[in-house]
Amino acid sequence: MNPSVARILFLVSIAAAAAAAIPDPLPKAPEPVDDILRLQIFLDTQLFGPGKVDGRPGEFTSKALKRYQLANGLPETELANHTLDLSSIPEIYTTYTIRPEDLKFIGDLPSQPSAQSKKKYLPYDSVIEFLTERFHCSPEFLEHINLPLKMSSLKPGDTLKVPAVQPFLIEELTQIGSLPEVPELLTRVIKIDTREKLLGVYEGEELLASLPITPGSGSLATPPGTWKIVGIAQMPTFRWDKSVLEYGVRSSNFYNLPMGPNNPVGVMWIGLSKAGIGIHGTNSPQTIGRASSHGCMRTANWDVVRLSKLITKGMPVIIEGPAPTPRAVYAKTETKKPAPAAPAPAQPVEEPKRKFKWPWQK
Repeated sequence: MNPSVARILFLVSIAAAAAAAIPDPLPKAPEPVDDILRLQIFLDTQLFGPGKVDGRPGEFTSKALKRYQLANGLPETELANHTLDLSSIPEIYTTYTIRPEDLKFIGDLPSQPSAQSKKKYLPYDSVIEFLTERFHCSPEFLEHINLPLKMSSLKPGDTLKVPAVQPFLIEELTQIGSLPEVPELLTRVIKIDTREKLLGVYEGEELLASLPITPGSGSLATPPGTWKIVGIAQMPTFRWDKSVLEYGVRSSNFYNLPMGPNNPVGVMWIGLSKAGIGIHGTNSPQTIGRASSHGCMRTANWDVVRLSKLITKGMPVIIEGPAPTPRAVYAKTETKKPAPAAPAPAQPVEEPKRKFKWPWQK
């Protein structure tokens, strides 16, 4: 064989081998599927929350389907095999026109608790954040169904396509402070499985609602046991304490954060008889079920408001799951003193919301 030809064939073989060794780029996120979106909207309407609605199969959509089937005496199936009658959801999309009055819930949101504590209200930081919480969806989903509209330039008068869910109306949260006790609801019980990351509301054996949550983990795991609801506060303020966040103990260095949808505990705090532990909203609904909390159980603002209408002060709350793991404790062996006691249980603290940009904002 001609040496030049042989050299060319050799180089081609190397290039081919190299190309085979380099993996293809990661596939794009799947586009919304109408059938899955219709199912998500149906489950969301029935208070069997699938998490954010995005037309994509996922853990909480599957869990919501199976819980709804269980509650209604139906055989449990996977998403592709369900036989639910979804005729009550004739349309999966509707439209929403941004109103001038919506802008009073949107404004400057500092990233640090020290600056947040100086404000009177912690608003949405953008129109897109307002819309995704109002319609229970992700920014990527809303952007996709409204192409080529630019999410960064939304303004009053603009009309968007949105999923046909029951909107979360933050303007209706006018009552500030504790919600009144509703004695007829005292027969109900909340059951929480921190391993499955699910909260259920029961009337006897009947499952009335099921919502995804983010529980604590590790040394700040949500404490298992049987507790009671000691109060339900709407539009709460929040005591942000870095020592509680990192060590589970209070300090004198803290900030009182005002109410608002971007308060770390969202728009609702459901306090339990276990000190410092509660069920609450969140300023990061996109992370429900993925990021861990600091001992409490957080769920989306749109879910916690609907939950508050099903429960009351005095109701039992049964939490099942792993107990907090002990913190490492070190003793000075040379002094032969006993090791210090473990820190007090964690207080309900969430990470302050960090500023970030979606792809269309870069």
